[in-house]
Amino acid sequence: MSRTVGLIVEYNPMHNGHVYHLEASKKITGADTSVAVMSGHFLQRGEPAMLSKWARAEMALAMGVDLVLELPVSYAVGPAEWFAHGAVSTLHHTGVVDSLCFGSESGELAPLAAMADLLASEPKALSEAIQRQLQQGASYPAAYAAAAAELVPGGDAAGALALLKQPNNTLGLHYMIALRRLGSAIRPFTAQRTGAGYHDAMPGPGSIASATAVRRLLLGAGPEAAAPYVPAATLAILRREWQEGRAPVHLERFKDALLAQLVTSSAAELAQYAEVTEGLEHRIMSQLPKLTELSVDSLLEALKTKRYTRTKLQRMLIHILLHHKKEELMPSVLAEGPHYIRVLGFNNRGQELLKDMKKKASLPVVIKPSAFSHPQLTRDIQATALYGLGMESADSQFMYRDYYQSPIRV
Repeated sequence: MSRTVGLIVEYNPMHNGHVYHLEASKKITGADTSVAVMSGHFLQRGEPAMLSKWARAEMALAMGVDLVLELPVSYAVGPAEWFAHGAVSTLHHTGVVDSLCFGSESGELAPLAAMADLLASEPKALSEAIQRQLQQGASYPAAYAAAAAELVPGGDAAGALALLKQPNNTLGLHYMIALRRLGSAIRPFTAQRTGAGYHDAMPGPGSIASATAVRRLLLGAGPEAAAPYVPAATLAILRREWQEGRAPVHLERFKDALLAQLVTSSAAELAQYAEVTEGLEHRIMSQLPKLTELSVDSLLEALKTKRYTRTKLQRMLIHILLHHKKEELMPSVLAEGPHYIRVLGFNNRGQELLKDMKKKASLPVVIKPSAFSHPQLTRDIQATALYGLGMESADSQFMYRDYYQSPIRV
């Protein structure tokens, strides 16, 4: 019987560590085929992807992913809980994925599973513990980790907290919580990360570097600098995208659009946007006149506090740029999950999966966005249009590519 493993990815860009994870996932789960849910043009850390979603889908297919689906921007630019919920929901509703394999620092599923069993029902004690941590000035991720550790079965709060201080362990926990809330039959597995750590800014010995280090090399010296750490197919696509002026895209390229929006908005208007919380609108208004340099980075540095992580602030700025209002991204709305399954690309095996998925999926399968309408998809199309403005050679053809681009075929 054929087995299909689900992967939740950003591939920004796809590097040797990602190839290791793909191969390990197939081996661990015994899968013959793979489906990747990939963020589109804006990512979970509140950054634009360095390369377009189509270029990154092409990288994935070239290295053996069989079918690439897009995670709607409503979830892609969200806290870990909603990023995980959107991605797991997408895999669940395909009807063809029977396992999920995520990377983790621990490489152990049991401790995360025990926590997920407890936290999936959102016990009152959890929200109370989170509030205590927030009142002491902790950021929300730190508050959640500490609160979850307090409630961990067996009483090993210190061990649980150490586990949840690692970003991939935390995401893994949220994947497993999402599986439980959905009542999904998808079976979770984890592959231990190898080589570089998630946040390592510089490559170490060997051929595996963190995505952070790879992006630093690319921004500093272009594709050739990253050659030791990416597959040949990725390198060829990087070269092409650089040469044709479509990469690299980074947050600073949106400075003018962002500052124009901020300086022409009132505090009340800013307060309507997603992740503008706890009076951040007033902090933005007060810090703007104090900037000694008009850049996104200087604004982020001015806004950052112990309470507000840079990642949360970056997501907030992306939501402002994309006009994402709070009522559109309320927990009750996000809990519904994605309302469609968008196909970005496939290979021959993926085409067979897609045929099967069209029979078994419990959501509409979208091949051409022009033939489907939903507010979540509208936000994806708007995200592509804005992303096009961040390219060195921006043009209207790319900005509206969602309307005419067929799925990538490799």
